[in-house]
Amino acid sequence: MLRLSMENGRKDSQLQIRVSAKEKAAIRRAATLAGVDVSSWVLSKISPPTMAQQFQALVRRLARESDPSYCLAEINSLLSSSRKSELDESLRECEWRHLSPFLANYLAAMVETTAYRAGFPAPGWTSDVKVIEIPHFASSLLSLRPYLLSNSPPAFRRRNIFIDATIGSQV
Repeated sequence: MLRLSMENGRKDSQLQIRVSAKEKAAIRRAATLAGVDVSSWVLSKISPPTMAQQFQALVRRLARESDPSYCLAEINSLLSSSRKSELDESLRECEWRHLSPFLANYLAAMVETTAYRAGFPAPGWTSDVKVIEIPHFASSLLSLRPYLLSNSPPAFRRRNIFIDATIGSQV
């Protein structure tokens, strides 16, 4: 028999379901592959994570990625597709200190741009991210630098990151 804990993070109640041995093995295998316990895995199927939880999970993953471009694209997609009503509260907290200075600045610029477009002030944690000193250009082509210098979104430019696309844009 499989026992599942329920109720907003506090495990003070149980739900029992009957499953076959094959189904139980499949559920355990899926939970293991996802890196969570069985209860968390099953609950994630019926109660999807909030925007804040998704954002925090992506930020944690960003620190582990050898090529962060895909994770940054997923953060871009999350920020672009989220409702304005959930953005302000969801972005207030961020554990960015485990990121490299470049990634912390890139993330902060993404969040600042999103906040500006949604019409609320940038979360306080973004001002704690120290701006990188050495400029980062999205291209190594010297002929492209004047374009990037003049067309980078303001939040990125303030952080010494020169790109030609921002939240909502995909290449």
